[in-house]
Amino acid sequence: MPSFDVVSEVDMMEVKNALDQARKELANRFDFREAKAEIILEKDSIQLSAIDQFKITALEEIVLGKLARRNVSLKNIERKDADISPLGHARQELKLKQGLETDIAKIICQAIRDTKLKVQTQIQDRQIRVTGKNRDDLQEVITVLRGKEFSVALNYTNFRA
Repeated sequence: MPSFDVVSEVDMMEVKNALDQARKELANRFDFREAKAEIILEKDSIQLSAIDQFKITALEEIVLGKLARRNVSLKNIERKDADISPLGHARQELKLKQGLETDIAKIICQAIRDTKLKVQTQIQDRQIRVTGKNRDDLQEVITVLRGKEFSVALNYTNFRA
């Protein structure tokens, strides 16, 4: 039976490439010459640190600009507020959203059901499996989902005929 998966994932290679570009720009920028600024990639987040609030804001703009240029959807990046120590040092976390949360998955399943196409949906772990007898119905579902606006970026994988 034909099927495909609806997922929301960030391409980690693109994130690494974007952060490498941001580090190169950081090394070349005049306003960051003596500023101790860092960009650290962890498993599911990006840690930014700088000497003050102004530098952390500029650093965030650099990172988000590079991610956008590498076609990493900014919908999948949750910005936390900057933590500023009493001495003025600032830290900020950019959390990478991987997979669909249950409430968002339910909204997507309801949008698929509203199309009245003969397909079935199953929420499996952090993805949605859509199955149907007709491949054209599955492609119609993808078209409908691309036309709607959700709080995360959607990817379509494992299209099986």
